[in-house]
Amino acid sequence: MKALNNKKQIVSLKNCVQWIIVFMVLVSTNVYAQQEPTYTQYMFNTQTINPAYAGTWNAMGFMLLAREQWVGIDGAPSTQTFSFQDLHKNGRTGYGLNLINDKYGKEKRFSVFADYSHMVQLTNDVKLRMGLKAGFSAYSNNLSDYQVLTPDDPFFQGEVDYKFMPNFGIGLFMYDDKFYAGISIPKIVNNEFNNNYNNYSSQAELRHYYVMGGYVFDLSEKVKFKPTALAKMVKGAPAQLDLSANFLIAEKVWLGGMYRTGAAYGFLAQWVINNKLRIGYSVDFAFGEIGGYQNGTHEIMVSYEISKIADEVIHRYF
Repeated sequence: MKALNNKKQIVSLKNCVQWIIVFMVLVSTNVYAQQEPTYTQYMFNTQTINPAYAGTWNAMGFMLLAREQWVGIDGAPSTQTFSFQDLHKNGRTGYGLNLINDKYGKEKRFSVFADYSHMVQLTNDVKLRMGLKAGFSAYSNNLSDYQVLTPDDPFFQGEVDYKFMPNFGIGLFMYDDKFYAGISIPKIVNNEFNNNYNNYSSQAELRHYYVMGGYVFDLSEKVKFKPTALAKMVKGAPAQLDLSANFLIAEKVWLGGMYRTGAAYGFLAQWVINNKLRIGYSVDFAFGEIGGYQNGTHEIMVSYEISKIADEVIHRYF
């Protein structure tokens, strides 16, 4: 009877995942999105936007990701990310750290955020993590470096400079070995940028909402199929829905494609070298007129895991 109840709970939870995905599709038609960095390999980089992801690896792990957007265009966005996570010996508490260096034209932003999560066992297989994120961003934008038609334009004097913008966020992440679903607000405080010359300010860090989900299907003994989705919403910009379809071959190679509504399509691959080391690469191509002036957006990702159980085989799908 207990096993039957567990099966019913699992079915109910996985139905919940399906409803979350439906919600993402519906909400993307009339909400607004995305000023924070975008990642094509988001399904392996969830910790930057959801603190509850910390601890899901069941190991100490590091991840490096470099993203060069719209290669060939001067001043295009460039982002470098370092993430760390570990699991406390109690098996429930996860913690992590994210360092993000983001540059767009003359704008420079460096963020440092720590993550904490606590796990609740929902069934024998399904877990729910509740997460908190806290840290700060340092931002600068030297307006006098810009070339403008009117050299004495007061709006391009001085520097937009707010060196310390503290913030915090929250998230939920539900998962087992084959599926995940989550929701998060990584930055709750709406910060402003200040100009140190003419003392004007404007909204900078806006509250973003993320909803995510994915599932792994066994197509055969050697092939697995994993569709994923990520909705990103913020007031004042069109919502975006990232969709991906990935195939895992012999537990060694991920191959797949992605589509970002109104923005880009692309391809991604990851090589699982061993139980510890993974290397990923992705390229996406922008829609619209900008597509003809750039050579795609490229990402390289490297992750390394250190299991606390000797000779443990790690099969991690997200």
